[in-house]
Amino acid sequence: MHYLSTRGGVTSIGFADAVTMGLATDGGLLVPAELPRVDAATLRAWSQLSFQELALEVFTPFVGDEIPREDLRALIDRSYAGFSHPEVTPVVEAGGARILELFHGPTAAFKDVALQFLGNLFEYLLARDGGELNIVGATSGDTGSAAIYGVRGKARIRVFILHPKGRVSPIQARQMTTVLDDNVHNIAVEGTFDDAQRIVKTLFSDLPFKRSHHLGAVNSINWARILAQMVYYFYAWGRVSGGDPERAVSFSVPTGNFGDVFAGYLARRMGLPVRRLVIATNRNDILTRFVDSGVYAAESQVHRTLSPAMDIQLASNFERYLYFLHDGDCARVRALFEGLREHGRIELDAERHARVRADFDARAASDAETLEQIRASYECDGYICCPHTAVGLHAARGMDDAICLATAHPAKFNEAVEQAIGQGAPLPLSLQGLMEREQRCVELPATVEAIKAEIERTLAATGAGA
Repeated sequence: MHYLSTRGGVTSIGFADAVTMGLATDGGLLVPAELPRVDAATLRAWSQLSFQELALEVFTPFVGDEIPREDLRALIDRSYAGFSHPEVTPVVEAGGARILELFHGPTAAFKDVALQFLGNLFEYLLARDGGELNIVGATSGDTGSAAIYGVRGKARIRVFILHPKGRVSPIQARQMTTVLDDNVHNIAVEGTFDDAQRIVKTLFSDLPFKRSHHLGAVNSINWARILAQMVYYFYAWGRVSGGDPERAVSFSVPTGNFGDVFAGYLARRMGLPVRRLVIATNRNDILTRFVDSGVYAAESQVHRTLSPAMDIQLASNFERYLYFLHDGDCARVRALFEGLREHGRIELDAERHARVRADFDARAASDAETLEQIRASYECDGYICCPHTAVGLHAARGMDDAICLATAHPAKFNEAVEQAIGQGAPLPLSLQGLMEREQRCVELPATVEAIKAEIERTLAATGAGA
């Protein structure tokens, strides 16, 4: 399998390079040159597999012969051995809906599904090929802790995570800042997640700095993140459909950065029977407005909500979708993003907008509606959901065939849960004692220059050099 850039700067690279490069050389995102197709017989067979077995089958065509099959199997088994549920991502009937629980990993968030694998994959590739990797990532909450737990203590890897100061939940912040391994470095930036994400993208677009400092990505701009997330769409379909290729399901996906729902979009393009993909957003509803109007334009500010991991204006993986929407026309994608930079908007023609409406539904939920949904799910049968999951459940109302993605354990957002039902969710073992642990974090202005200087200072102090 070969990988290309959405903007045409990379003509062909392999899987290992796609994993470690992050952004392509022209600032675009990497996409597979072609998508494998899954036929009805394969769907039936896959529906009988365990999560780990299914991951091996989904990954194999994208990895090709770059990693021996038995090595890939071992990486997968190691990545999911620490999940607290034997199914890894079980589908439950609760709160009056079907819910795909993605929070049984070590940091109690869906990001663990991808980042436990990615951390082990990085370690494997570096041990095999030599070299070092300095991971730089931005987080709106859960990506940071999942990335840190995925690579903490691993040889040849250091990780620098930027989070918006005061704009993640207290537990989310503590999950990051209480990890004191020598290779873990937390940075609280004085701004929003979009500021942090802009800095990371700028660093990866600065090719001399990226190369000399061996930068790698863990944000959803990393292709392996999307690949790992595709697995649970196939897995959930198999558990609900009984393996009947004629039975399509819908998915309601709370999303801010577009990566999670984009993984579902690719799974459908591969042949997964999906009727509707619902983009569920909060007040920061740029994606909902895009589906409704065909215009992608950020508002003047990012609004703080009860679902902070979705408090995002500019979604990283949106560019990958535009690549497929424009049938692989890299020049057109490049022009669209030049227009976004110059004019602050992308506007589709009627034909392309009709294709978007065929690909997605989109619905937004206010904070009041989010709290009402948490309350309704609890009153139905005692099921407690996090505010992000509540946004997805709200968006799926009236859809009998929907599977709602539960993106985080509710205890990570107990302030919202307590507002809704008057009590918090019990803390899972992985979250107990966090608020009493020692922390380590630096606070910096949200500028590229400040982050560059901190990376260089840290590498020099640890003897890593450039």
